[in-house]
Amino acid sequence: MEAKIARSLQLSPWVSPENRLPKSNGSLSFSKWHTKQQRSQILISCHFQPIKTTSWHRPGSLTASCSSQNSQASVLQSENSPPTLDELQVLKSKSEEIEPYLSGRCIYLVGMMGSGKTTVGRIMAEALGYSFFDCDTLIEQAVGGTTVAEIFKLHGEGFFRENETEVLRKLSLMREIVVSTGGGAVVRPINWKYMHKGISVWLDVPVDALARRISAVGTQSRPLLHNESGDMYAKTLKRLSTLLDEREDAYANAKARVCLENIAAKSGCNDVCTITPTKIAIEALVQIENFLKKESGEVH
Repeated sequence: MEAKIARSLQLSPWVSPENRLPKSNGSLSFSKWHTKQQRSQILISCHFQPIKTTSWHRPGSLTASCSSQNSQASVLQSENSPPTLDELQVLKSKSEEIEPYLSGRCIYLVGMMGSGKTTVGRIMAEALGYSFFDCDTLIEQAVGGTTVAEIFKLHGEGFFRENETEVLRKLSLMREIVVSTGGGAVVRPINWKYMHKGISVWLDVPVDALARRISAVGTQSRPLLHNESGDMYAKTLKRLSTLLDEREDAYANAKARVCLENIAAKSGCNDVCTITPTKIAIEALVQIENFLKKESGEVH
């Protein structure tokens, strides 16, 4: 097994004195997957350690140390969308085909909230033998376990975006990882500076499908949606449409695009919500392969 298990990741959230969380010390853990010749669960212990400073902002550091424990890993799937045997075989074949040509570059998944970045990202990481990180999870842990919704409420969106940029900066220093970014990560040009060090992939899902997905489970965890009043689906569709109008050009900066409407057309299905996460992951690998061919000059 490669030595990447012995990594450390330092994140520095910035908390102004009046907004400091009362919990100054604590430990959290989350897991990521590593697969090459064997699968291991990587346990990451995160310690939020405030650092004294005389400046207006008080920084803290999040140190993530990695240790390996033998454990059977599994690909996360939607309960209603299990992969077929054919899909699993294609996923395995395609990942083995392109992995050597990635040269260890990171893969960043971008797209609207509810587009499946975390689920698809885990599947891709498993298939490639990469590690997986979720930006929102890292930010939550960096500020003492506070949820994204609570961060927005207590500190505002600007505070969240600053931490998001710091997370992306640190992740950009790593190799062989798949990263699920937040829906709004694309709006800050500096974030693209970090993501362009790897390969960015836009999961392009029709906004009506996003509205159906999100309204079905509620908007409590979605701070940019939760304050809207009225019919759940209608208000979610309206807000998502506005956000997509604001962000679509930024999403288009991605090196590769996975269009669920195109997948549905090729598969002969009428509803993009019936497409399995594995099929989306396969298409992401195909589009990455197309980008790599263009980059190398094989396709003109």
